[in-house]
Amino acid sequence: MSIFLILGLLVCIESPGSSAVSRVFVLKGEDVRLEVQKPDLLRGDFFFFSWTFKSENTVVGLPYNGEPNFYKNYTGRVDFSTEDYSLRLKNLQEADSGVYTAQVIGGKTHRVAEYNVTVQERVSPAVLTVGSVSSSSDSCNLTVTCSAQDSSISSSVTCDNQTCSQEGGERSEVTSSDASLNVYLSSGSIICNHSNQVSRSEDMKKIEHLCPRVPGSERVSGISVCLVKTVLLSVGLIIMVSAVISVHLLDRRRKQE
Repeated sequence: MSIFLILGLLVCIESPGSSAVSRVFVLKGEDVRLEVQKPDLLRGDFFFFSWTFKSENTVVGLPYNGEPNFYKNYTGRVDFSTEDYSLRLKNLQEADSGVYTAQVIGGKTHRVAEYNVTVQERVSPAVLTVGSVSSSSDSCNLTVTCSAQDSSISSSVTCDNQTCSQEGGERSEVTSSDASLNVYLSSGSIICNHSNQVSRSEDMKKIEHLCPRVPGSERVSGISVCLVKTVLLSVGLIIMVSAVISVHLLDRRRKQE
């Protein structure tokens, strides 16, 4: 009973010298280890130590020279180290998102760690689809849609013989699952990206596979044509020089005869 009375008092006491809150993102179903951020405050004698969740639910309490006591909802779901006072949360779910605080009661009450934990699901696959393609002798226009499970973005891309541009630039929005959905151009490709802090999905299409005329194609063709012209001109010059020399030799031979 005294332990739970201490836990109740600990929740109500405002800790001076609070540490900064650290943001932690965890993939749903995985574990996370929370460490004490001010270990110096635990090197002397203290009366009581605890990890709490949302400042109201005690995860584990440790009396001085005693054994750790786990709150009933966390039995089997956490590991606590009596050596470094770290807390390992296992198989995290969305309901486990929130602020976890470590406090120690000695002569004063000190907050020695504080983590804002956010549990996120893996993002749904990103899908890039091409709605329409129209091309002419000097340009190509594309309409694409970047989609995820709960959102989609449409965008238009125009290419000429030199460059490709995206109407309005990179398009992005935050989905209902707090993920980011983006569609943008990069290195001759259209990329659809769906990501959050713990996972990422991407779909990509090469513009050259969609447009008959893409940036760089004219340059490559121009190089080929230039090379052919150079070769033909060189061959022509060689033939002309050879013909002149042949005529000169024949004329000289006739004069000698």
